[in-house]
Amino acid sequence: MTGGARRLGRDALGEALLALPGLRLIEERPSAEPGYRFFVLGLRQPVDHTNPAAGSFEQRLTLLHTSADRPTVLFSTGYEAGLTPRRAEPTVLLGGNQLQVEHRFFGTSRPPSADYSHLTIRQAADDHHRVVRLFRQLYPGAWISTGSSKGGMTSVYHRRFHPRDVAATVAYSAPNNVDDHDDGAYLRFLAGVGSAACRDALRTAQRRILLRRTEMVARYKAWAGAHKATFRIVGSVDKALEIAVLRAPFMFWQYGTPADRAAIPGPDAGADELFAWLDDVAGLALYADTVARRFIPYFYQLGTQLGYFDVPTGHLSGLLRYPDAMDPRTFVPRDIPMRFDPDVMPDIDHWVRHHGDRMLFINGAHDPAVAEPFHPSARDSHLMWAPGANHGATLADLRPTDRAQAVSLLTRWTGNG
Repeated sequence: MTGGARRLGRDALGEALLALPGLRLIEERPSAEPGYRFFVLGLRQPVDHTNPAAGSFEQRLTLLHTSADRPTVLFSTGYEAGLTPRRAEPTVLLGGNQLQVEHRFFGTSRPPSADYSHLTIRQAADDHHRVVRLFRQLYPGAWISTGSSKGGMTSVYHRRFHPRDVAATVAYSAPNNVDDHDDGAYLRFLAGVGSAACRDALRTAQRRILLRRTEMVARYKAWAGAHKATFRIVGSVDKALEIAVLRAPFMFWQYGTPADRAAIPGPDAGADELFAWLDDVAGLALYADTVARRFIPYFYQLGTQLGYFDVPTGHLSGLLRYPDAMDPRTFVPRDIPMRFDPDVMPDIDHWVRHHGDRMLFINGAHDPAVAEPFHPSARDSHLMWAPGANHGATLADLRPTDRAQAVSLLTRWTGNG
């Protein structure tokens, strides 16, 4: 127990937290949220929920506490936990407590063994189940779960295996890649999103970068030298450049807006402008080992259960060198075994369509990540589209009538009226 934890234990909340089995109080940090206290916690979790002999690891949690009488929001990141206090949108709307769960194998929540076979959606769902069971002792009121992007997916998967843990789920921008062999939805979306002029400008910029590949790679190598970056995971600077070019239109729409059309380099753009634009849109640092290493668990999940998208390449004929550039295997070291299970996502999709209840899906109409969205059941569940919004869509982006309905659903589901 740290000195900080001992100090926390002197008040009622600290004592209550310390009394929870397997929970460690790492520190209490200043909270920028009025009326809240912010704690960083560690919880002992089984490496394998079906085999106690496999050992345990400490999972990072954070808690924004306001009152045990308020609803509690289970906030899934799908990745590592953020240690800056920030309330998710449902937490703000409900004035509730918030318990953030770092996903297993991300951040500091890593088992001592690098056995990735324990990185499955069922194991993560069981992590969340144990968190809810433990903290319900302190927060007996209504619970809902939420998350955005992979965090939204994680919230859905948790409900699939433990549907009664929470009263409802709000999943933002959550992809649903049911059949990894059929990427038609993503290809059709990218072929029709935005204006024809914008799509043509993106295709032209991609071609111009690859036509000047030698210059672009030289700049990328110079950047790598300045940042002491290596590319052992993806293989080379040249391959990293090609990956970035292929992903550029997807990421343009995922995080940009039609107004960003003006920033796409025109036919007279020089190599510096093209390189700077590619870096801005596709994030060239993402493919260097320092960053790529942090996302090995993500790509492992994509390549074993979640599936991945594809992008149009016809306009780049003759300019591509790496057939596996978009394959999740590219981002996972070869000493980590991977085998894709095609039955996992259809099972999730079937449950959501036919059995999931009190689920709200919020998607941006310009977000390619949800080209293949979840389709909720008729069991008090809803799919709402935010016009013109991207991967950062929120309830605030919805049409006024949809926004009012969404808030009403949250209020009713938590008895917070």
